[in-house]
Amino acid sequence: MDLFNDSNVKRKFDGYSAEQKTALLEIRQLIFDISREVAPDESLVENLKWNQPSYTAKKGTPIRLDTFGDDNIAIFFHCQTHLIEQFREMFQDELTFSKNRAIIIDPDAPLPIENLRICIQMGLTYHKNK
Repeated sequence: MDLFNDSNVKRKFDGYSAEQKTALLEIRQLIFDISREVAPDESLVENLKWNQPSYTAKKGTPIRLDTFGDDNIAIFFHCQTHLIEQFREMFQDELTFSKNRAIIIDPDAPLPIENLRICIQMGLTYHKNK
């Protein structure tokens, strides 16, 4: 697991419930792993945007993590991209979405890692593949 370079991001993760934090940290690690695969020579920027942990790659669109409602967590993508629309077409029976903004996840259920891997990769390479 990557160490936190931003104390504000660490504080934000420390404020989540145990279940939410475990799932969000797993997704965070997936984002870092995929970033290293798709752009090994570029740095992934982690900071807080809108008080949410945010991950930005040079050729991608920001990906944010946070809670959604009382019990769920979400991966947020910029609403002016067509990413959620594409994900919905690809994974309509496998993932849950909120409008054109987010993938909603139950932190108590097993994470759909392979589906999330594809979505995250598309987000991190969005401007490269547009």
